[in-house]
Amino acid sequence: MTLAIFDLDNTLLGGDSDYLWGTYLVELGLVDGEHYQAENRRFYEDYKNGTLDIYRFLAFSLQPLTEIPLADLLALRKRFMADRIAPIILKAGRSLIEHHRHRGHRPLIITATNRFITEPIAAALGVEDLLATDPEFVGGRYTGRVAGTPTFREGKVARLNEWLRETGLNLADSWFYSDSHNDLPLLEMVSHPVAVDPDDTLRQHAEMKGWPVITLR
Repeated sequence: MTLAIFDLDNTLLGGDSDYLWGTYLVELGLVDGEHYQAENRRFYEDYKNGTLDIYRFLAFSLQPLTEIPLADLLALRKRFMADRIAPIILKAGRSLIEHHRHRGHRPLIITATNRFITEPIAAALGVEDLLATDPEFVGGRYTGRVAGTPTFREGKVARLNEWLRETGLNLADSWFYSDSHNDLPLLEMVSHPVAVDPDDTLRQHAEMKGWPVITLR
């Protein structure tokens, strides 16, 4: 079966769900506003510049999950989905997923953003297969640590390869859509790499390689 793989943030979404989650926590007064917002911005700039230390970022971004009771977290996430995510789900992104599904392809979302945030987003997009950074969950609470390999840069490749072994699928005739140069390791692996509303580095690389460059906005 042909795989149609999609990045999530700034690809299928008209924004970054991880960054928006942080700003949402600040707006609701659930974290130390000024400090948290400054750190959130700094890590986001590091991500865009290709200098992000993923483990330092995750230590920062997963900490609030440890401080809020699970029932409150789930209610908060539901409001976040309605307030911040539903408005930025790209209609053309939905159509692209359906285009591949109608061709008999299997859609898969792979994202560095943690599963707590992205699981309901994938569900809203109708995509059952999701590879995301997994926050460790022990005894009914999040620990603030990561379970396994974060799905970031080469980590996306590692996690995808694990998933392929588990499912018995492969990358023959596969597609991957992404906006970010951080996804170049995976883009280089698939049969049909596509740059979606790409950052400058990815756009230059795509043009050099002759990859399609599209917009979903």
